Amino acid sequence: MNAPVNGLKNRTWDELKVGDTASIEKRVTSRDLFLFAHASGNLNPLNIPHLDVENEGSTSVVAPSMWLGSLISSVLGNILPGPGTLYRSQDFEFMGRAHVGDLLKITVTLLEKSDSPSVIFGTTVMGKNGDCIASGKAIVDAPLQNIYLNPGELPGLLMDQHDHFDKLISEAKKLEPMLTAVVCPDDSTSLLGAVLAMKEGLIIPILIGARNQIQNAADEAQLDISNIELIDIADNKLAAAKAVELVHQQKASAIMKGNLHSDELLTQVVKKDGGLRTLRRISHVFVLNVASLEQPLFITDAAINIAPDLPTKVDIIQNAIDLARACGIKLPYVAVLSAVETVSFNIPSSMDAAILAKMADRGQITGGLVDGPLAMDNAIDVGAAKTKHLISPVAGKAQILVVPNLEAGNMLAKQLTFVSHAQPAGLVLGAQVPIMLTSRADNERARLASCALAQLYHAFLKNGYSTFTL
Repeated sequence: MNAPVNGLKNRTWDELKVGDTASIEKRVTSRDLFLFAHASGNLNPLNIPHLDVENEGSTSVVAPSMWLGSLISSVLGNILPGPGTLYRSQDFEFMGRAHVGDLLKITVTLLEKSDSPSVIFGTTVMGKNGDCIASGKAIVDAPLQNIYLNPGELPGLLMDQHDHFDKLISEAKKLEPMLTAVVCPDDSTSLLGAVLAMKEGLIIPILIGARNQIQNAADEAQLDISNIELIDIADNKLAAAKAVELVHQQKASAIMKGNLHSDELLTQVVKKDGGLRTLRRISHVFVLNVASLEQPLFITDAAINIAPDLPTKVDIIQNAIDLARACGIKLPYVAVLSAVETVSFNIPSSMDAAILAKMADRGQITGGLVDGPLAMDNAIDVGAAKTKHLISPVAGKAQILVVPNLEAGNMLAKQLTFVSHAQPAGLVLGAQVPIMLTSRADNERARLASCALAQLYHAFLKNGYSTFTL
């Protein structure tokens, strides 16, 4: 008996007959055992693979006996009797052991119908070679009504759950809020982000844009903006120019992008006359809160410089190092990425990476440990670096990833965001003030985190150091 293809259908007590049986097959993986250890709190070393998640062929680790019991529960709860079943009791006798890589067959067979709704099932777990490794009896309450269930996919599960943004936001709250020119916050998302940052004590917003549209956005989000300064400018270009003007007048210490295209804002920032240029090239850094990493991941440049030349890459790296240090990383590890980890005359990005690493060795890039070329796998994963016998202080430990061009960086950042569920924030650096260049698709938390980055970076530039360690 198998579960329906498109969902789960149960068997009521009245429908059950002695002799009914159902089975599933399940292969034991290292990940199963790690997840069970997290859920149960049982850290018995006999049951935990030792840093060998990818190796599914090891036979030295024993699957916990009660994990086998949970497989019986899945048959009873999903197939026979199915949804609505409740346990009364279960006993086990374990005659063998299951190991990583074993294919198990889990079977339940109806032995006896007691007074409604109670039924008794025989339960077995068969291991490799057909040996019975566990058997017992389960007494359950069978459902009394039919249930047809089309379960949605369970939320994705990450075994590590680091939250770096909370730490950064907490540290930023200790600083004085920044006067921030918020350009065209005329949709509910961008306006709510600015107001939330104000309530959290990160910024003092100055709203610049069409008054009626901003007020409509406030009404939609049920926000009271009556006490926030609002400069009524309907044209996006003129609103962006006004934000730059406020910086020159020292009436704003940061700029936040609202509901307008990045080009409309950055055109005013990079103007030779009246813009916010400095001696450094302006660049963007994505800061990603990746739950499985112990520190935030910095990716640059994925938003401004399309195909940066070597001098531009120098500034891109220096900007990112400064931001990482502002975020409490004392000596950031910087990987200059290419398709390979060796210098190839046919791959220009690998040659650039080697030059940039040597420039850092000679003090032309400061504040971080820079190496390259490195491929993505051996930049971020210690195991991959060891496999390729790389001798590098950065390989496997990179905190800043310098991509060859905007296309590569943008795809990498969005893959981590939308496939790996990393939380993004972002900041434009190299201008006279930090610029929060959030995407129109970013949520309020991303905008709040970007405000925190701006706060910390502003304080770092003013003091020359970070006041905390991440």
